[in-house]
Amino acid sequence: MKIVWAGGSRHAFEVSDRISRLVASDPVFRKDNRHMLARKDLFKNTLKKAAHAWKRIAELRLTEEEAGRLRFFVDEPAFPDLHWGMFVPVIKGQGTEEQQKKWLPLAYKMQIIGCYAQTELGHGSNVQGLETTATFDPQTDEFIIHSPTLTSSKWWPGGLGKVSTHAVVFARLITDGQDYGVHGFIVQLRSLDDHLPLPGVTVGDIGTKFGNGGYNTMDNGVLRFDHVRIPRDQMLMRVSQVTREGKLLKSNVPRQLMYSTMVYVRQTIVSDAANYLSRAVCIATRYSAVRRQFGSQKGGAETQVLDYKTQQNRLFPLLASAYAFRFVSEWLRWLYTDVTERSQANDFSTLPEAHACTAGLKSVTTSVAADGIEECRKLCGGHGYLCSSGLPELFAVYVPACTYEGDNIVLLLQVARFLMKTVSQLPSGKKPVGTTAYLGRAAHLLQCRSGVKTAEDWLKPSNVLEAFEARSTRMSVACAQNLTKFANQEDGFSELSADLVEAAVAHCQLIIVSKFIEKLQQDIPGEGVKKQLEKLCGIYALYILHKYQGDFIGTDYITPKQAALANEQLRSLYSQVRPNAVALVDAFNYTDHFLNSALGRYDGNVYPTLYAEAWKDPLNESVVPDGYQEYIRPLLKQQLRNARL
Repeated sequence: MKIVWAGGSRHAFEVSDRISRLVASDPVFRKDNRHMLARKDLFKNTLKKAAHAWKRIAELRLTEEEAGRLRFFVDEPAFPDLHWGMFVPVIKGQGTEEQQKKWLPLAYKMQIIGCYAQTELGHGSNVQGLETTATFDPQTDEFIIHSPTLTSSKWWPGGLGKVSTHAVVFARLITDGQDYGVHGFIVQLRSLDDHLPLPGVTVGDIGTKFGNGGYNTMDNGVLRFDHVRIPRDQMLMRVSQVTREGKLLKSNVPRQLMYSTMVYVRQTIVSDAANYLSRAVCIATRYSAVRRQFGSQKGGAETQVLDYKTQQNRLFPLLASAYAFRFVSEWLRWLYTDVTERSQANDFSTLPEAHACTAGLKSVTTSVAADGIEECRKLCGGHGYLCSSGLPELFAVYVPACTYEGDNIVLLLQVARFLMKTVSQLPSGKKPVGTTAYLGRAAHLLQCRSGVKTAEDWLKPSNVLEAFEARSTRMSVACAQNLTKFANQEDGFSELSADLVEAAVAHCQLIIVSKFIEKLQQDIPGEGVKKQLEKLCGIYALYILHKYQGDFIGTDYITPKQAALANEQLRSLYSQVRPNAVALVDAFNYTDHFLNSALGRYDGNVYPTLYAEAWKDPLNESVVPDGYQEYIRPLLKQQLRNARL
């Protein structure tokens, strides 16, 4: 199972295992005290770790794969995340060959450090509303980058506040007196000699964020430009370019090419959803096996919390979701490779569908993961609220994923638009592609009914898959039909936005279920591994069917009796998974260092660890607290009137 979680490759497992232990054994990468550090100390410590990681990568001559795993296991949000995750991919995706030859070698050696400056104080999701301007000056062959208003200040880019020397800045291209909309520009922000901001650049950190430790290791920044000049060739020009005379020319590469960068970034976000959720599930499952409450018979041991059905009903669907997200992220890696290869052959036909698919999966997986981490905290009772449980910081670090790289609701509305367009083209005979191919069978899916007669029938993948396809088809078609009732399409889209979001969610859940089923059709090594995965697949699908049974019954595909049979089978699957629950989270192969949790320890030594962690708190450095003489003693001695408050 460990190899399955690692991506099905023994090589990938061995690399991951070796690097995780390398990080865990290095004292520089200590992280158990993060939540106790002041912001400045926390940030300096993060810089130390980032520099040490780069040093170790060079010393050990790590491969790109090994270096990526090392950054993963260091487990600290920092400027390299945006440098490697956004700055480099955008230059690769939107820069010309000449621009890539100039900038990428510098970025690969980290001789420059970059970030992605798109979001502004006044605009985030509405990229077309950005206010920063890039005005071409034909006399000097330069662009003038300017922040005309307070709300045009770049706001939130990670790595910007204190570290990045360069940024890909998104600004409104203005040339020859005409506004050509938002384009990307490479802009140097700080001196490469003394790190001071360049003339005309105002830059800093936006302040402390949610949670102790958490995402406060990242220097999210604010950036303003006062007529900063850059050479014309620092506009990213793979899709369009400005000539020496100031004329805008479109290349033969469609603007949709930029979708490929988004596909890459969102694929990594879906993978992160699996990783973060699995960490929380690992902690909650191990602790639920250790914790005992109630149920003692004649002075015997109390019942393990993990044996309670209410605990299983909350925890096991999250365990199943972690595996489901892992498998769909593997498929997204393949999709990105496919899209890239097609693009190189000038075939951009699958890009819109891939963009919609990844947008929706980013939204659904990050929402479930964020809610799931919080649910795992609650599953651990009061102890889950302690920073030493690892869960509060895990939540604080992860929850911004619901907003960055596209607000989750906005992304679902993008998916809904694509679905509505796909449905509207069905009468013309145009066949849907990729993850929307099932809509090509709309005539059947709108009429069919479930043939399930027993609880065990819900274990058949064909029954589950048709249920999800029928639900999604009927919800999308119903929305499309309702949109035709509006004279103005945009008015209809606004009025029906809540319904459209639900249709988009149904479509995305179908994708995840179908990719889980496809995974089970592959050759999976290891005795009994496939059987365990089949049970998890059943839990994932039937939990959604139970939770959203209003959709399945309301669209008239299943009856209330069939929904009850699904829930009956779901309870049976919980009982079947219970004996192997701890083994299924051990398969994640996380070190105690990586989990950073007193509750999720591999050896189950929870209570002594919690007790020891309590005494490490700075508040316990003195037996009598600071402030006793000034505030507590006067209160106890009834001398408050004379005390120097």
